[in-house]
Amino acid sequence: MSAAILVRRAGPAMTIQDLGRPGQLVYGLAAGGAADRVALAEGAALLGQGLGLAAIEMAGMGGEFEATRDIRIALTGAPMKAELDGAALVWNASHFMAAGQRLTIGAASGGNYGYLHVGGGIDTKPFLGSRAAHLTGGIGKPIQSGDHLPVGTDPHLDNTGNVLTPQDRFSGGTVTVLPSVHTCHFPEDVRMRFEATAFERTPRGNRQGAELAFDGAPFSTGEQLTILSECMTVGDIQMTGNGQPFVLLPECQTVGGYPRIGTVTPDDLPKVAQATPGTILTFEFITHEQAVAAHRSIETIRADMARLVHPLIRDPHRMQDLLSYQLISGAITGWDDTEE
Repeated sequence: MSAAILVRRAGPAMTIQDLGRPGQLVYGLAAGGAADRVALAEGAALLGQGLGLAAIEMAGMGGEFEATRDIRIALTGAPMKAELDGAALVWNASHFMAAGQRLTIGAASGGNYGYLHVGGGIDTKPFLGSRAAHLTGGIGKPIQSGDHLPVGTDPHLDNTGNVLTPQDRFSGGTVTVLPSVHTCHFPEDVRMRFEATAFERTPRGNRQGAELAFDGAPFSTGEQLTILSECMTVGDIQMTGNGQPFVLLPECQTVGGYPRIGTVTPDDLPKVAQATPGTILTFEFITHEQAVAAHRSIETIRADMARLVHPLIRDPHRMQDLLSYQLISGAITGWDDTEE
């Protein structure tokens, strides 16, 4: 029997995610996929596997899981309290999980989206080339207590105990923005005020988008409600009818009529997705040439992460699987007489 993860308890809005299904926009379906693609690259690097595998995305809260066979796991994204049979686990690291052990993951202490990766990936049936749930598109469903999630074949079961310093995207800060098709409709003074404003993430938001609050006059084009509906994309910053910014995220609509003052660059989109209520974000326009020069593909990010992975130092007193490790290589008797 192949390995599987039994979901004993599932937090809200927990789904299976991968890099999504690009190329479906013409059919009215956004690419979707993980809210934090960098977290997928971190998990792939920690487990030494490819980017195409699916993981469990946990929105704000984890759950309780059990493995039917020995597996490897990695924990990335928004840090959450994690325990394996009561023993604390390091976040942003890979671990061995024996059959029958219980993995418990609590609430996020920073950021919104945490990820549980497994060696071999979550091996559910693909749809349109992806295993990712896209709830607004009617694809897949939230993970629920009692679900039985198949795990793919893992040829590197002994490669575990690795750790990686995460790329910071949980504390807000400056987000780079490209001009959109509507940027020129906003007067220059409005665009300058947009860049000078500190925005605060509100509690309103999900995988479709994130609302931002601010003090001051609305950001209006003067033709706020007369823009024709047209194609939209992930990262677009809509100015809603009252001039309130709303940043579109992976499960966004594909057509809309609100003016968009700009589009968040793909490299900085995780900062918006992981911003918790109260987090401050500011925006800076850059040129297309600057964006291309600064852009790092997800494949490049994964390769860079792989070079930064290093062994996790563990306390032998807390290692329940201590006897499974090879502990004697390089040992000497201590009685060697080197004197002639």
